[in-house]
Amino acid sequence: MIYGRGMLAVAHRGGNTLAGLRAALDAGVDLVEADIHLYRGALEVRHSRAIGPRHYWDRSTGVTRRRDAVVPELEEVLAVADGDPRLMLDLKGPSLAVAARVAERLRSLRPGVPVAVCTKQWRMLDAFAGDANVRRILSAANTRQLTRLRARLQGERAHGVSIRLRLLTPEIVAELRRSTELILAWSVDTEPELDRSFDLGVTGVISKNMALLNRLLT
Repeated sequence: MIYGRGMLAVAHRGGNTLAGLRAALDAGVDLVEADIHLYRGALEVRHSRAIGPRHYWDRSTGVTRRRDAVVPELEEVLAVADGDPRLMLDLKGPSLAVAARVAERLRSLRPGVPVAVCTKQWRMLDAFAGDANVRRILSAANTRQLTRLRARLQGERAHGVSIRLRLLTPEIVAELRRSTELILAWSVDTEPELDRSFDLGVTGVISKNMALLNRLLT
């Protein structure tokens, strides 16, 4: 398929390393996602989960010793982005405290700079309710969350939504378009998944495949 430039390209987990963040921004993507965890007072940028004080775990890499991992903090990511408005911070973890801490850091270090914040724990987004520069994106990873999201958007508009690709149908996308202009599908890492995203009518794709995003961008 020949792709048009009407679809947003989002680098999935691209901001979880400083080199990856710089490369994604230089490639010209529309947004770079960074996963944010609050751990022992620090805002760590990583997709892996902490297992106690000495290990991380990720589905793709298994268990990694903390001392062997390079894990940037939010302040470092903001410094590398240097005011670039294309960050999308995905808030992780069970504690709502991560949202308040991220909101405070953004107000202190990058006041007024546009940024997107997304999470599956929608209550976290309340921490940014007064920040006009923050685009709040509601994420859904399973059927139950999508059902709740559709019910919620019957009575309100949203800055954006981020939804697992396999949950979407053209009818659901058309329904969501009545409540938001930004519908991101994830993860879109293969050509057939990208083709399906176009057929669905979503407005953006979240992908770890930078070669795929580069073809979309050009």
